[in-house]
Amino acid sequence: MNSLINNEVKQTKSKTDTSSTFINNMRLPIHRWFRYSAGFSAEWVEEVIKSNLNSYQELDNFKVFDPFTGSGTVLLASDKLGVSSMGTEVHPFVSRITEAKLHWNTSVDKFRSFADRILERSIQNVGSTEGFPDLIYKCYSPESLEQLSSIRDAVREYRDGSPEYQLSWLALVSILRMCSSVGTASWQYVLPNQTKARVAIPFEAYEKQINMMIDDMLEMQSGTGTAKAKFYQEDSRDCPSISDNSIDLVITSPPYANNYDYADATRLEMSFFGEVSGWGDLREKVSKYLIRSCTQHVSKYRKETFEILKDDGLVPIYEEILDVCQQLDEERLTRAGRKNYHTMIATYFFDLAKVWIELRRVCKEGSNVCFVIGDSAPYGVYVPVDRWMGELALAAGFKDYYFEKTRDRNVKWKNRKHDVLLKEGRLWVKG
Repeated sequence: MNSLINNEVKQTKSKTDTSSTFINNMRLPIHRWFRYSAGFSAEWVEEVIKSNLNSYQELDNFKVFDPFTGSGTVLLASDKLGVSSMGTEVHPFVSRITEAKLHWNTSVDKFRSFADRILERSIQNVGSTEGFPDLIYKCYSPESLEQLSSIRDAVREYRDGSPEYQLSWLALVSILRMCSSVGTASWQYVLPNQTKARVAIPFEAYEKQINMMIDDMLEMQSGTGTAKAKFYQEDSRDCPSISDNSIDLVITSPPYANNYDYADATRLEMSFFGEVSGWGDLREKVSKYLIRSCTQHVSKYRKETFEILKDDGLVPIYEEILDVCQQLDEERLTRAGRKNYHTMIATYFFDLAKVWIELRRVCKEGSNVCFVIGDSAPYGVYVPVDRWMGELALAAGFKDYYFEKTRDRNVKWKNRKHDVLLKEGRLWVKG
């Protein structure tokens, strides 16, 4: 495919297209158990898988892969269709959520019995409200925290690693935000100064969540799906559990280069379970493993920014990314925050170049890859993410690419920092 076609943006979708967001999944069985702040439509994933299956002769050998599994959208959609799939996710807490959701085929009777024991034990015991990080005290009333800690202690008491335990743990995770009296929206920010009109009572919310999960499991189990998904807590830049030349279709959405802190997305939940107590813990236990798409993760690399750009993996985009990083470096000196966007962009594409090389290793010849992505403009300096991604894919050995726009971004926020029109869509790459 020539460069003119490579750079083509196919605008076949309307501005109201929501297939690149998680919002539609909140009405779907299993998917709705936990609303992750990043994701895309499971129904759209099913359509993509079906369209690829129609042209594939050896259905038993067909494999789907998601290197940024998140909360499991692609794997669950594959299971619903009875298609083999594999996924990797490096975020430790999100990985546990995915593992639990993939136990949708567990016996509902066993799950009900296990969950009933936890709830009965929780009601009998008085939970301790001591020893929590400050964030938790800002988010919950003493009464709610007492009930939540009672459930947490019961879950820990019956911890045996079984699917029933993992599902019961996830049920508790799923109600934490609805039981908070402050602003705990599904994105990363917890807003203690905002209050909610409706706050769920923990014991009632937990029982309701269990009932909803059982209903969803029964619906999924009564369909034609099969639990075939295999999941690994591994890095998309190096995923040894995925064999060479084994993948037919990749559907994924990497972190966006827009300064969103994916490590912070589950800080509330991790704080409640005592896994982190502050930013230092979060950086050590989560941030350092992630794709570097946030300025908070790259400060220590600032002095190495322009050396990083010289890496062989960035040769296809070197002149352009050098120019953008130089502009960002100059612009930061005029801004109060002096954010290291130039370092973020350099490390982000350095990391994604490694992802494309790893994908070329695991993908079969003739495979198809779809990245749901959005472009970026830190400090108003435009970064053509879709085109640079495509060029990195070609350099890794893929054959061609095109971008399909699904919606405009940066158009509805009144407090937006710049007027650069951004877009979101799908980068289609041919293996």
